[in-house]
Amino acid sequence: MHTIEPHYGWLKYYNVAEDENSPYDGKSYNFDLYSDTIYGYYIDPHWDFMGSETLYIKVLYADCDRGYMVIEFIGEWNDALNNDIMHLKRNIIDHFIPLGINKYILIGENVLNFHGSDDSYYEEWFEDVEDGWICGINFRNFVVDEMKVFNVDNYINFGGDLDIESWRTLKPQSLFEKINLIISRRIDLL
Repeated sequence: MHTIEPHYGWLKYYNVAEDENSPYDGKSYNFDLYSDTIYGYYIDPHWDFMGSETLYIKVLYADCDRGYMVIEFIGEWNDALNNDIMHLKRNIIDHFIPLGINKYILIGENVLNFHGSDDSYYEEWFEDVEDGWICGINFRNFVVDEMKVFNVDNYINFGGDLDIESWRTLKPQSLFEKINLIISRRIDLL
């Protein structure tokens, strides 16, 4: 797991450690020492702790003017034991919602497993975004299937055109525009 790095191609556009609006503002990363682990496996120092022992994140991009952010994940999403959604909601999402962020792109290709619980934090998050949306891209099929068992798909859009394998080749704004168009079409079909 130590070889899995968060996407660093967008650092020229946004650095969470240099964003004064970010909970990680001023954070320094020690690339000589791997100290964070998930189930005893060291992870790359670029990943950020959000309160969960099993799920780490990287805020790849946040645009308060356009109201969207992109978050990449690594680890096991475990709501049953660690209440990971509570940590994500309280420590990250609740920080950015007052700044005008109401559209969330969650990149889940490095989420290796999901253990669900109730959906109350997902519902709260969904209600907080009002005219916005939450989508998950590139989550593994078995992870999405497990999330559906716990009704997470009532609040987070998954699958279909949202699985964009080439997202790393896009600029943040291009990824957002592509996903926003897909979500808009889905809403129009309702």
